Amino acid sequence: MSSDFLATMAAGSRERTAAARAILAEKELRARLRDVPPPPPLRLSAAGFDLIAEMKLRSPAKGPLRSAQEDDLEARVRGYAAAGAAAISVLTEPTRFDGALSHLQRAATALAPLAVPAMRKDFLVDPYQILEARAAGAGGVLLILRMLEAETLVALFETAMEQSLFVLLETFDDADIDAAQRLLDRVPPAASRVLIGVNCRDLVSLQVIPGRLEELAPRLSAALPRVAESGLISADDAARLSAAGYDLALVGSALMTGGNPAELAASMLRAGREARAAHRRSIGAALRPVGAA
Repeated sequence: MSSDFLATMAAGSRERTAAARAILAEKELRARLRDVPPPPPLRLSAAGFDLIAEMKLRSPAKGPLRSAQEDDLEARVRGYAAAGAAAISVLTEPTRFDGALSHLQRAATALAPLAVPAMRKDFLVDPYQILEARAAGAGGVLLILRMLEAETLVALFETAMEQSLFVLLETFDDADIDAAQRLLDRVPPAASRVLIGVNCRDLVSLQVIPGRLEELAPRLSAALPRVAESGLISADDAARLSAAGYDLALVGSALMTGGNPAELAASMLRAGREARAAHRRSIGAALRPVGAA
């Protein structure tokens, strides 16, 4: 059962999609896609830890983060990419996040020369919205399992695969993780194009639940890159969650409110990769035969 928050967001998303479809039919939208160049692919580091840096102007939990007037979107996303982010998440939901599809398009255009993909983050409920994302230049989309019926989820996922987009499957608990596995059993994904994430935010209070990310990490398939979402504010958080088994962190509010977001992004990457290297060394030491040099 979806929370009231997700149900409200889903209803608004359906209304936006109906309005967009009334202006541009799906057939015409698909025709436009033939002229859209392919987006940069998602490339993850061999160092074992990456960052999805987020562009959002408002958080329902924290209120306004930046204003469209004061923030240079293009400079911000290029800064994230220069700091080493593997992808940039862009909020397109207008009512609670002050987002817009135009933000996604601007970000994708700015990132294209840097070969870093933009990801549409929204409350997607219709395959039409996947096509919108692709038309705006996105290289990926986020799908929230909790708010989607099984058949709708399959349709969204198949459309994303058809459009060569990467997909971040967002989960909140064990039931969502089981739903993700059922989806992947039913619709085997294209190689290296699916991430699975845990959002540790409570859907009623919208507050971060301490320990949720570590609790659910062992339940995530090691066959997919694992993403820690929400509540990461420091390099220490990145190190802790890398050590817990996460391969990426999605960071939004901390980057949007910090004085030097590129520096914070770079420090999170360093800390996460150092923690992963230390973990690999400890495993190697444990497997080394007794007496070996």
